[in-house]
Amino acid sequence: MRTVDRFLKLVSYDTTSDETSAVCPSTPNQKLLGAEIVRMMLGIGICDAHMDTHGYVYGTVPANCEKQIPVYGLIAHMDTSPDAPGGNIKARITEVYDGGDILLNEEKNIVLSPAEYPALKKHIGKHLIVSDGMTLLGADNKAGIAEILSAAELLLQSDKPHGTVKLAFTPDEEIGRGADLFDVAGFGADYAYTVDGGAIGELEYENFNAASARITVFGKSIHPGSAKGKMVNASLVAMELHGLLPPLDTPYHTEGYEGFFHLTELVGETETARMSYIIRDHDQAKFEARKHLMEKAVGEINRRYGAGTAVLQMQDSYYNMKEKLASCMFLIENAKAAMRQLSIEPIVKSIRGGTDGARLSFEGLPCPNLCTGGANYHGRFEYIPTEDMEKISELLAVMMWNNAK
Repeated sequence: MRTVDRFLKLVSYDTTSDETSAVCPSTPNQKLLGAEIVRMMLGIGICDAHMDTHGYVYGTVPANCEKQIPVYGLIAHMDTSPDAPGGNIKARITEVYDGGDILLNEEKNIVLSPAEYPALKKHIGKHLIVSDGMTLLGADNKAGIAEILSAAELLLQSDKPHGTVKLAFTPDEEIGRGADLFDVAGFGADYAYTVDGGAIGELEYENFNAASARITVFGKSIHPGSAKGKMVNASLVAMELHGLLPPLDTPYHTEGYEGFFHLTELVGETETARMSYIIRDHDQAKFEARKHLMEKAVGEINRRYGAGTAVLQMQDSYYNMKEKLASCMFLIENAKAAMRQLSIEPIVKSIRGGTDGARLSFEGLPCPNLCTGGANYHGRFEYIPTEDMEKISELLAVMMWNNAK
């Protein structure tokens, strides 16, 4: 089966994760997709394919050579981002792209345009998979799943020698929980790659340090006619608190290695307001400084309005995997060599985000990140070239063959 056909089947499952859920997986449909992936794995000859009680899917491509080499893993996640609708995805493959606008939805006049997304011009001559502009596409990360499965099929069907390759597909990566219940010991790999990146050729071993912050502001309601000196409007105090943070340290104003505070939710009324943030920085010292600044802002609000006015809950999510991969740079060099072998130009860059690999690297499984070929993740204008998906499937197989040389 072609990688593209697998992908189109996978995106028919709505696997939007839910950060408000306390269970794993956070949404039941992720297990439905997990069962489908197990069926696909069994169908290509992965005899030990199974899903555990938490929705994690595992399987093994056995070695076909006697040479003793490390066990490598390939990992992708099953959920899609809650940032855009992920159900009833109407995926389609365009005609050969000519560099112009792509009409996604005639009724709604939704257009995917290189004027807004210039990277489209790099894909002239290719076929693109798009949605109808009402949902995301799901290439993040169902493209990774499809590519890994196709690579596994190539390994199983070929006589070329390779070592043992472990496969894993995780739930809830998009809400930062993909590695929470990952069975690192049971997985049994010495090294792994997540296949969860962007444009073909991208290769990443650096990512943000990340934390989440939830702030509850407690106000005091009183009739506005007699409120002078008495009313404390929680919504206004929340806005005041936000104003204590650097105004240019937001995703809109930052790029590259620059960190940020990102207000993801603000809900409020007079008596209570709630704010949710994500805090990001590549540099560990700057990351700690950002968290301290958040604490300082909350402290200042409590100084102005009284203790307990603002209550902060902050916790770290993941750290920069560069620290753990510095001694494993052969993983990067091996990936670059395989790319060049297939005439893919390696693009080494830092992730302005995180992957399961970041957490897993700190749990003893060094795990850089590879491309999937997709673009515009987490939004309605997501797309992926079919030709790049097939090439990345081949890349994964070539990497495993090269390991056995």
